[in-house]
Amino acid sequence: MAVIPVALAGRSYEVHVGRGLIDSLGTLAAPFMRKTQVPIVADSAAWAAHGRRVEAALAEAGRSAAVFEVAPGEGSKTWESLAALCDWLLDQGIERGDHVIAFGGGVVGDLTGFAAAILKRGCGFVQLPTTLLAQVDSSVGGKTAINTRAGKNLVGAFHQPALVIADLATLDTLSSRELRAGYAEVLKYGVLGDRAFFDWLNEHGAEVLALREEPLGHAVATSVAMKSAIVAQDERETSGKRALLNLGHTFGHALEAETGFSSRLLHGESVALGMVLAARFSARLGLIDAGDAQTVATAVESAGLPASLSALGLDCDGARLVDHMLHDKKMDAGRLPFILLHGIGEAFVAKNVDLTDVRTFLDEELAAVR
Repeated sequence: MAVIPVALAGRSYEVHVGRGLIDSLGTLAAPFMRKTQVPIVADSAAWAAHGRRVEAALAEAGRSAAVFEVAPGEGSKTWESLAALCDWLLDQGIERGDHVIAFGGGVVGDLTGFAAAILKRGCGFVQLPTTLLAQVDSSVGGKTAINTRAGKNLVGAFHQPALVIADLATLDTLSSRELRAGYAEVLKYGVLGDRAFFDWLNEHGAEVLALREEPLGHAVATSVAMKSAIVAQDERETSGKRALLNLGHTFGHALEAETGFSSRLLHGESVALGMVLAARFSARLGLIDAGDAQTVATAVESAGLPASLSALGLDCDGARLVDHMLHDKKMDAGRLPFILLHGIGEAFVAKNVDLTDVRTFLDEELAAVR
């Protein structure tokens, strides 16, 4: 088992990574379970697959589970879901000193974390992520949010978990598509800040996707350690360091919006394609060699992820996609920062990108597939 600290002033916590950790839940999370009946917000599919293990672990610790099930997918990150969850937590008698367990992927973690942030002006929560994407990215760092009509994750709060338990065994029940979508976020860490890790993934990525225990554990722990280091330097994304984690997201979120935040394009898939577009746009601006951009695209495509807009069959133009970007929460003083590349492993924040150039670039990318 790997234990990675997230070092924050007064709010440090640990991320535990390993196989079979759910079975030790009663011990690992003991300091955060005051109630005999532990409140758990669970993705319904994840609970069906692993809920009995959770209940057995709690029973060993003399506790039981009170479960609020959430339907899988971005459609659960709504005002209505948030209100229903808050009402349920209040019915459970949650106090400020209590902790709620988020059991599922990024949707459940975001929804539960935001509810915990606002309930009683802030109670605690524990992340038990069950998808690769959540284990390497969304469960760590304290970003919580819901979606609105205006866009994705526009209403939320920074609220750090008290503990993260990433049980690699939960990945055994993921579909191949969900697993690959999570792998996009693993690949992102190599592209944004660690060329050696990127090269390692090119060599061992197939083993990671095959859930080989040692390569998988290394990939998850390395990703978490990279995110932990960045979050520790810039928890609330004020210095620009944490913004690097948004590599692929500005293009990706626009594509998610255009496809209706639906199963047509999973979040990890949008990040993968967004990374390719960021690399190609960087090459168009002369920031990196076209060969480096192609290397990123090849790595994405080799993982079975979308590396071209042709995969989406979009009926829109660059202006429409840029319009989606204008609703991005990262807009600042009318400017939209982009995460671009000086090279693989060398991402940076570009604050003066001309959106006319972005529209033209996207029109060219769309035209190339028609």
